[in-house]
Amino acid sequence: MELLNIQQIEKYYGSKSSLTKAIDDISFKVQEGEFVAIMGASGSGKTTLLNCISTIDRVTAGHIFLEQTDVTRLKGKALNQFRSEKLGFIFQDFNLLDTLTAYENIALALSIQKKPASEIDTAVRRVAGQLDISDVLEKYPYQMSGGQKQRVASARAIVTDPRLVLADEPTGALDSKSAKLLLERFRYLNTECGATIMMVTHDSFTASYAGRVIFIKDGRIFHEISRGSDSRKQFFDKIIDVVTLLGGDVSDAL
Repeated sequence: MELLNIQQIEKYYGSKSSLTKAIDDISFKVQEGEFVAIMGASGSGKTTLLNCISTIDRVTAGHIFLEQTDVTRLKGKALNQFRSEKLGFIFQDFNLLDTLTAYENIALALSIQKKPASEIDTAVRRVAGQLDISDVLEKYPYQMSGGQKQRVASARAIVTDPRLVLADEPTGALDSKSAKLLLERFRYLNTECGATIMMVTHDSFTASYAGRVIFIKDGRIFHEISRGSDSRKQFFDKIIDVVTLLGGDVSDAL
């Protein structure tokens, strides 16, 4: 089933005298249950694209539909409600509240939705189990490793069962072991829990965990590949091939 439909979006920054076109006529669709990675060099427009989909930024032209809702037309309370109910956000720098425990950080989104305490507790412990962080629920962020903090942030993003999880360079601040653990959890959430994930990354290893990779160059879609029946290693090799065509300016470290 089609979940996301991006229709000819454009995004400009600046004034008439110095106009920058960050997104140049991008269109694509995402099916429910997909895990899509967006790749591109710094300045390619990939983060701007994610920000437009997440409603952090507004498009200059075009439309973005999530299910039947045109998110480019939402404002005020309707926009806030849409964000809290339909979207989950995972950022590179975690964005956890230092004065709250992991449990409280994860529960916060449900508290805002005024869910009953028993329902919150069940949901928090469920996602903590899925992301293998049950043992850190009573710890504060300063007591956790980077990998644990990112998995707590991921749990917070999915605890409300959002229609779409948006991740911006989720492994960017992690060491290779922690990054691999997080990506294995992402794949579990996608394949076993049916989460639809869209992830921006500059890293080919990270992108190889997705089922489809869309490559952005100069604000336009440059290429797109799907994993299909390939192993992750085979898919990684195909990603590297495209990165080479892009000019090799996207990280290709194993």
